[in-house]
Amino acid sequence: MGEAELNRSSQQLTIHSIFYFYGEAATASLAIKIADDISQCWNEPEATITIHHHPYNVRFQIEGIYAPDLQPDKVWYNDQPRLNFFRIEEFVGGNVSFVDEIGSNTGYFKLENLLQTPTTAAHEYGHTLGLKHPKNLDLRGGGMPCIMHPRGTLVDPPLQYYPTAKPGENGGTLNPIYRKVLPVDIEALRLHKLDFNQQGLATVGEYSSLYHEKHRPEDFQQ
Repeated sequence: MGEAELNRSSQQLTIHSIFYFYGEAATASLAIKIADDISQCWNEPEATITIHHHPYNVRFQIEGIYAPDLQPDKVWYNDQPRLNFFRIEEFVGGNVSFVDEIGSNTGYFKLENLLQTPTTAAHEYGHTLGLKHPKNLDLRGGGMPCIMHPRGTLVDPPLQYYPTAKPGENGGTLNPIYRKVLPVDIEALRLHKLDFNQQGLATVGEYSSLYHEKHRPEDFQQ
């Protein structure tokens, strides 16, 4: 989730998002790293969009805050669209990082996913802004996967975990280190459709406002 700021004089559209990280695996340095990962991925395209026949440079301003003492009511009653809240732990039920809804401001990160590749946080950030996984999950012969392609997507061999693996088998799917924010991801945000107020501000995404307790393996055993 974020707040878009339209600056007509500088012709820049900035998406402001602040992430609060809590949980036993969260640290101050990791909070900064995640924010940097998201910022670098989403600013890499140096995208431009057109609003009312005028071009605007799109920039993402991301801040990460370590909040070990975060209280649930700060999440439940938050009404600031820039704020997002994610728990970070080594164990996650389902074994993968997630957001609570498409276009939400809360979720749960698996530490291993974050350390594996900077695209994990960037991918989940796309979900907080309202983006879904692409419908086409077979990119063989289709080139570079965009940031919203999930793990399990079929890709050309050089983009797999193991280039020699057969497609769809162990190691034969998208290695997420290779996905990137592409112009198609920026276009999918439909920023030109935002309803800006007199201050030039608009909300991107919605409030899910869920505080997560720590997942425990025994709670997810079948």
